[in-house]
Amino acid sequence: MNSFNNNNIQKIFITGEKKLTGNINISGAKNAALPLMALSLLINKDFNLYNIPDLADTRLMSNLLIDLGIEINWQKGNLNFNGKPKKDEASYELVRQMRASILVLGPLLASKGSAKVPLPGGCAIGSRPIDLHVMVMEALGANIIFDSGFIIASLGNDGLKGAVIDFPLVSVGATESAIMTAVLAQGQTKILNAAREPEVTDLANCLNKAGADIKGIGTDILIINGVKELHKVSHSVVSDRIEAGSFAIASSITMGNIEINNINPKDLTEFINVLKLTGTKIEISDNSMKVSCSNRPKPYSVVTNPYPGFPTDLQAQYMALMAIADGTTLIKETIFENRFMHVPELMRMGAKIFTNHQEAEIYGVKKLKGAKVMASDLRASMCLILGALAADGTSEIDGLYHLDRGYENLEDKLTNLGAIIKRSN
Repeated sequence: MNSFNNNNIQKIFITGEKKLTGNINISGAKNAALPLMALSLLINKDFNLYNIPDLADTRLMSNLLIDLGIEINWQKGNLNFNGKPKKDEASYELVRQMRASILVLGPLLASKGSAKVPLPGGCAIGSRPIDLHVMVMEALGANIIFDSGFIIASLGNDGLKGAVIDFPLVSVGATESAIMTAVLAQGQTKILNAAREPEVTDLANCLNKAGADIKGIGTDILIINGVKELHKVSHSVVSDRIEAGSFAIASSITMGNIEINNINPKDLTEFINVLKLTGTKIEISDNSMKVSCSNRPKPYSVVTNPYPGFPTDLQAQYMALMAIADGTTLIKETIFENRFMHVPELMRMGAKIFTNHQEAEIYGVKKLKGAKVMASDLRASMCLILGALAADGTSEIDGLYHLDRGYENLEDKLTNLGAIIKRSN
């Protein structure tokens, strides 16, 4: 179990230059678990989810749903949900802590006919506007007003009606909102420019198992024929491709040899191709991959893009690897406008990086040095841990709240691979 209490005053200490070797089992994906948990607002009886990671964010979502009236029995990664939402207003105290809580807006509206959700909080990596979520609700027949920091959604006598939703840009969260809200709408909904991420596919597959009618899963055009109700279902959450990618980089950056299990390598195709081009050796099986490296990485420039492109959620971690590459790398971030906040902290470790708006130029150094650093967001925290694993000396990493939002039992997993890592107050 992760230590969520007082983690704002905890630090992680890592002594670097240890080759990581051994096996690692990857947890369920946080980014798949959160929308799936929100389905409990629509599936009112005996809904089971397996492979849920025990994280600050999944605990927050659980508390948010309990506050709305859902009964949840949580046992070692398996969640059983029962009951209907008893109220239509989501708790400000809970929503302000996590961006993903906007995902309850659509299911609450579909279930109760009205919803009042505070504007969400979370990582400060960019504006991540909720206007696309609002666009979805309005297209499906909701009346939306903003009042005192709340989004207030209501339906007329006709309820939710199918519609054409054409996204101006690819948004994972808004696509998930559209799917969850449209499954119980009258008639057909067509979603154009839909996100194709494995987490979106996982959500749609679970809904179809529960009796929804969603076609085009895995493509950028989804056709949803509304159904009257959803029935009980059991579903196992897809594994976390971002955690898998992070551990692959941990193997490369420490010149280690790690077997990464419980994954779908197809979800990481572009990332794996890039990592191979840096000189890392990767052997792929059906649900695992062996990642090993014996030389300093070769530079290889990347541009982040929506799936199936290079994931923005692995950009910071990849930058840590390129910080010790034998040459110069260019990284262009196209998804979030504020996603280089790890750069000044990585530079404390001796990295040589120049940023210009959405581009970072990384001049590889032979070695990073241990330093005191502060994590600014979830993926930045992993970037700094990866840098520390390769650095000469001991690093002290602060801001662990972010880390505990997205990586389950990280210290235990790294310790089992041979890292010297400890958490203390």
